[in-house]
Amino acid sequence: MTTSTAIARLSAADPDFAHHLDHLLSWESVSDDSVNQRVLDIIKAVRERGDAALVDFTRQFDGLDVKSMSDLILPRERLELALTRITAPQREALEVAATRVRSYHEKQKQDSWSYTEADGTVLGQKVTPLDRAGLYVPGGKASYPSSVLMNAIPAKVAGVTEVVMVVPTPRGEINELVLAAACIAGVDRVFTIGGAQAVAALAYGTESVPKVDKVVGPGNIYVATAKRHVFGQVGIDMIAGPSEILVVCDGQTDPDWIAMDLFSQAEHDEDAQAILVSPDAEFLDQVAASINKLLPTMERAEIIEKSINGRGALILVRDMEQAIEVANRIAPEHLELSVADPQAWLPSIRHAGAIFMGRHTSEALGDYCAGPNHVLPTSGTARFSSPLGVYDFQKRSSIIFCSPQGASELGKTASVLARGESLSAHARSAEYRILEEGN
Repeated sequence: MTTSTAIARLSAADPDFAHHLDHLLSWESVSDDSVNQRVLDIIKAVRERGDAALVDFTRQFDGLDVKSMSDLILPRERLELALTRITAPQREALEVAATRVRSYHEKQKQDSWSYTEADGTVLGQKVTPLDRAGLYVPGGKASYPSSVLMNAIPAKVAGVTEVVMVVPTPRGEINELVLAAACIAGVDRVFTIGGAQAVAALAYGTESVPKVDKVVGPGNIYVATAKRHVFGQVGIDMIAGPSEILVVCDGQTDPDWIAMDLFSQAEHDEDAQAILVSPDAEFLDQVAASINKLLPTMERAEIIEKSINGRGALILVRDMEQAIEVANRIAPEHLELSVADPQAWLPSIRHAGAIFMGRHTSEALGDYCAGPNHVLPTSGTARFSSPLGVYDFQKRSSIIFCSPQGASELGKTASVLARGESLSAHARSAEYRILEEGN
């Protein structure tokens, strides 16, 4: 197979640059009507028929001859067995990654707080973990044990009582690394179901699958569409688009390193996006040469080629200031600052899921074992959203306690505002607690 790229070349000096950039970044995550209707039908079936629907869909979509729901439940002992079946280096790598992820997320824990005003009124916030979280994990050969760690560990650190994992096993393919990761991460229950039916089971519950409070984890278009539909019944993490990397480089990093960093996201799928921004035109040429040199050596060369040709770009900018402007405009999932002094530019970065600082910090380290979460906002949503974390598995309740004096004073203010809104019951409820003068 011959491989070559025709990666787009853009210049910020082009009067039509903004238009070209918008076109490059455009990606529509909305399902077509047929997918949408199919998902609605699956959700309806699971709500009405519970376990029986899950068994039928597993036979239909995963090609498994299952007789009952009991065939789709993995006991804790099976996860422990997986630990013995993987290699020693694999187990060590999972444990090192888990330790680092757990250590990082421990620092995200939020505590309840309160303060007391002069009249004895107490105001505060009570932080409580979710009771139960559902983790969707893609199954078969294209499995991601790192995603198990990144989703389950923050939930456990947050104090979630029960983490329920669903993972399909198409044609009976079981990924031992995924099960081992689930064991290490402390997953409590595992069901070998997938697709929209698994999301529906987590959202509404069946005879066997417990109803959860939040569904997290990546999946295909059917999974993403199902998450859209069950949102409100349960919480969700996000509707993730294709993986993205944006590298900002001053032209002094090894061009082979940069090419491979771009490949690291392009190899995910054909819709993944890899972009390099630099003020050095000669360096962009060098990276283009490295891309063409290294592409034939890649195991997933065909996927990388389609990704690079379809959605990749090398962007020439005036200077580093403009490079940062472009980065903020794109709001990438992964941003590499491959420059001499990344710390100097960090204050200027406003929108990015994760920021990788310096020439030696490859995005791949963040995917597996650096510690911060690799579940990140995509498709420009880093403008208003954040990486998955402990806070996603905690909720906050306001605390209000009024002393008699505090209730009296607040009641006067509340009464005026309530009557201004023509809500007399509100007003009178507050007025009942206003103390008479001298009390």
